[in-house]
Amino acid sequence: MSLNETYVTVFGRVGSDPDLKERGHSPHLSFRLASTPRQFDKNLGYFIDKTTTWFQVECWRQLAQNTADSVQLGQPVIVAGKLRTHEWKDDNGEPRSRLVLEAFAIGHDLNRGTASYTKSALRSSETSTSEVTATPFPADEYSVTSLPLAADAA
Repeated sequence: MSLNETYVTVFGRVGSDPDLKERGHSPHLSFRLASTPRQFDKNLGYFIDKTTTWFQVECWRQLAQNTADSVQLGQPVIVAGKLRTHEWKDDNGEPRSRLVLEAFAIGHDLNRGTASYTKSALRSSETSTSEVTATPFPADEYSVTSLPLAADAA
């Protein structure tokens, strides 16, 4: 993590079809996320919806591919990531900006339903010709060192 970055976790529903594209050699996925808080109104006796906040969610690499294979329009999800501002100029040369939630984790909200998990296979660009060892973590995330099975009796 870096200092002065804004990390958030947002509960919401997928508000647009996830759009998967290849950028260079990395998959990139984006979708809109709608987060609508609910509040109990004592006078009415039921919950009312407050104003919806919309986020543009973006993710890369294996998270992008797994999200494309798992998430659909309307599903309840939890997205954790950092906020960043995307700036550009429109066709008239006017400066524009929008807030983007750059995700590092996305999952279904299990308060709203059930899910099943399937471990994804490594992409062909992530495999190598070197010897493959069995580890509980993907090779690109953690280094693996062997631990001795028995103490030396010296």
